[in-house]
Amino acid sequence: MKVILLSSLLAVAAAPAVLAQAPAHSVVKAKTKTAGQPSLKTKTRTPARPAEDEAPAPVADAAVVDAKTNALTANMQKNLGLNPQQTEKVRAINRRSIDAVESAHLRYKADPRKLAGVVETVSSSRLAAIKDVLTPAQFDKYQRKREEKMGVPSVQGVQGTPPPGLGGGGAGDQ
Repeated sequence: MKVILLSSLLAVAAAPAVLAQAPAHSVVKAKTKTAGQPSLKTKTRTPARPAEDEAPAPVADAAVVDAKTNALTANMQKNLGLNPQQTEKVRAINRRSIDAVESAHLRYKADPRKLAGVVETVSSSRLAAIKDVLTPAQFDKYQRKREEKMGVPSVQGVQGTPPPGLGGGGAGDQ
């Protein structure tokens, strides 16, 4: 009887210490049973605590984001002949993308690999969103300009001869 009573008191006394060391979203369960008594179960949820070592995500300067958004959208409107509805949709897409990239630059300036991954993700989602807004002719023109600007060759002949075994129209590639 004494052993059961002592173990239950120990469990109740240790609960605050366990709660203090528990992770942010943990559930602490304590189950005690004395001889001849029904089980006593308790379940306690601890509130999520903000991590002290993590700083909040940096926010890009709104004026810089707006200036870049307006310049990019005006350039696209002029070069692609966007109508007013397309212009507003493209402006919203550009705003989201530029804001995400600028925030990533601030957050991951010490980790270029992580930054490159975020920029690539934002770029691909922006491209898909823009493709949905533009007409096929506008999107083709946009892609050509983008390839010129980024230096991405779009013609196989520009890349030179292929490595051996990958084919190139020669007699030995059968």
